[in-house]
Amino acid sequence: MTGGVFRLFLALAGAVALVTQPVFVNAQESDDAAAQLQLPSISSFAPAGDSSTPLAMAGGGEITLSAKLTEEGQDISRGLVWRVFAQEPGPDGKLPLVASSHGGTSVFNLAPGGYLVHASYGRAGATKRITVGRDSKSENLVLDAGGLKLDAVLAGGVRIPPAKLKFSIYEADSDANGERALIIPDVSPNAIVRLNSGTYHVVSTYGTVNAVIRSDIRVEAGKLTEATVEHHAAELTMKLVREPGGEAIADTSWSILSGSGDPVREMVGAFASLVLAEGDYTIIAKNKERIYQRDFTVVGGRNQDVEVLATDGNSVTDVEGAD
Repeated sequence: MTGGVFRLFLALAGAVALVTQPVFVNAQESDDAAAQLQLPSISSFAPAGDSSTPLAMAGGGEITLSAKLTEEGQDISRGLVWRVFAQEPGPDGKLPLVASSHGGTSVFNLAPGGYLVHASYGRAGATKRITVGRDSKSENLVLDAGGLKLDAVLAGGVRIPPAKLKFSIYEADSDANGERALIIPDVSPNAIVRLNSGTYHVVSTYGTVNAVIRSDIRVEAGKLTEATVEHHAAELTMKLVREPGGEAIADTSWSILSGSGDPVREMVGAFASLVLAEGDYTIIAKNKERIYQRDFTVVGGRNQDVEVLATDGNSVTDVEGAD
């Protein structure tokens, strides 16, 4: 793990129920039938509430669809999105959507024949092939899914303002170019994300510059995984002044360089605020024809106001005389 510590807490979600083991196709797996399944876009979180009215078929068979996180778990009562597709592709090469429903356990009236059913629960999902006859029947899908809850603190357990903290969840494995597929961007702290069981690459960003921590986290079916990140960073507010404690000079542009001289961020304003990862930096302030600078060290968890003195002794050069 880079630049911080993850503390994982697992909590079992759901009671045990005895059920008949169904045959299903996980949404993250593929076979010949599921490979043809081109689903419409699915929102990050399935809306909770009562089931919407599914598409009915006069004279069809009644089928009751339910889903659970694990084979031993209870049926999910809310938050599911059901989609029923015909097995044969349409003229556009996609499987036609026959019926859909939101909520928990749902009942559909469908013409006799074969279908592909997809159940999504947040970003978790499973697909199953079903056959509908004239008689009523029930089918159950096992999502093999759990939850992930993310948060972050500064050294000593100091809370980070939620508005300045975001998480992004990626697939754990990278492609041939070393890139990972983004699953969910901009996840808020303490939001529960539903995912199929497996390992995910999580990126925590404090602020918008370089306070970033990465880690691989495993989500287990039927459990809630809570991960807390410890960021080593601080928030700085910079101002150009003519004397210590003086008023900030307006119309100032700022450049922040890393200890190795690489550009980190450029800003404009009398007060420039940003979050920086722990380390050494050079602050450069430009006002009118003059450039001033100051070397500064960021200590994790220590938010500070940083003053750059606009004095001849602190001047780097005239702008016109710079190379």
